[in-house]
Amino acid sequence: MIQQEQIEIPLSKKKLFLILFGAIGFVLIGLWFLINPPISSNQIFGLSSIYSIVGFISVLFFGLGAVVIFSKISDKKAGIIINSQGIIDNSSGVSAGLVSWKDIQEIKVAQVMNQKFLMLIVKNPQDYLARVTNTIKRKGMEINYKTYGSPISISASSLKINFDELHNLLVDKMKEYKSF
Repeated sequence: MIQQEQIEIPLSKKKLFLILFGAIGFVLIGLWFLINPPISSNQIFGLSSIYSIVGFISVLFFGLGAVVIFSKISDKKAGIIINSQGIIDNSSGVSAGLVSWKDIQEIKVAQVMNQKFLMLIVKNPQDYLARVTNTIKRKGMEINYKTYGSPISISASSLKINFDELHNLLVDKMKEYKSF
């Protein structure tokens, strides 16, 4: 019998502040590259245009990330809610909202550099993309879909749980709720 429990995993304010400070650091480095690029005798890195491009991308990407992280710091909602209907994801700037157990085919582990995250492989990825109205958020989910086979990814980096515990919990709950 399915228990009507709901598990809420809160956002970790400590982790979010650390990520925010890192993003601000990269924004400052980007600004430095734009305002006063380093001088180098290297044929590639000696070009100030390279520093300008890297600086612009750094300010844009990490600046946007800092804004999203700052909004998450003040967010009172749980980062992840797990119940009999599915997983409600509010853990990042490209969160998917409710992902129904009936849609989830598999939970895969993916890794970029040292960052692990969970890919929720769903039957109907286009449905999840279609319900996102924010263009930037949808673009991020489309990149996930093209790169990893699903628009839905969950990281433990902003949650009060470590990656392995989150992975085991979601796999166990998927088995429990999909068996009925």
